[in-house]
Amino acid sequence: MTVEEAMEKYGPSELTRDDLLVVDDPNYASENVAIVTGGGAGIGRATALAFAANGLTAVATDRDEAGLAETRSMAADLDLPGRVETVVADLTDDADLERIVEAAADLGSVRYLINNAGLQTVAPIESFPIEKYDLMHDVMQRAPLVLAKHCFPQFRDNDDGRGVVANMCSVHGHIVTRDKVAYNTTKFGLRGLTQSIAAEGEGAIRAFTVSTAYVKTALVAKQLPDTADRRDMTVDEVVEKVMLERTRVKEMMEPYEVANLFVMGCSHHSRHLDGGDMTHEGGMSLTY
Repeated sequence: MTVEEAMEKYGPSELTRDDLLVVDDPNYASENVAIVTGGGAGIGRATALAFAANGLTAVATDRDEAGLAETRSMAADLDLPGRVETVVADLTDDADLERIVEAAADLGSVRYLINNAGLQTVAPIESFPIEKYDLMHDVMQRAPLVLAKHCFPQFRDNDDGRGVVANMCSVHGHIVTRDKVAYNTTKFGLRGLTQSIAAEGEGAIRAFTVSTAYVKTALVAKQLPDTADRRDMTVDEVVEKVMLERTRVKEMMEPYEVANLFVMGCSHHSRHLDGGDMTHEGGMSLTY
């Protein structure tokens, strides 16, 4: 199966407005801002759209300018009550990280930070390219910390002094699979960062993680043919016998389903979710 065929079969389905969860929350309003990293595709795009569907101003950031333009176009096509603004930025650049938060603050009160951006490299430890580890650490663990650092003063300046940091973790922040040492390590570290934010936020600034198994994103679908070749399997066999073998729900999640978890987790309905994890991985790590 080619990459294009894998994308067609295992990539995300077309998103509709009805797919997006809408909840009643007084802070879900246009004057309040949610920053979403990785907003040019996949879960990040769906999350930016989901917050706009709830009336918020979503600031989607990504280094992919064309992807961000498509996110804006989708928001317009869906005729969402909120809006999607975009900031082209590199999460490995400290000046860009500060600029993202400044741009968001210019648009309203920064209340939500969704650290979603991620990438993957698959290789055994003895041949793992350290430059790839460094990049993954910078994007998935260091950038969330720096962005949270810049958001804390914005949160405290809100009329109620509140804010929420939501971090995209993974089942690989709870259990590991082989040949993903950088991904496993950064996701475990992200849970530690989340709990640190919760400890220092003292209930006013909440933090939580979302942990899923495999999601129908381009990041996942594009890896499938290479994984199949390395394991001497078909793509379908990789999905059925590797990715979904240990889950009880025998299908991958859609990006909008993950986005809806962020919407619920950031809302006042989840005010006791602080330092914890929204584990939605089909029973992969919790059942035998």
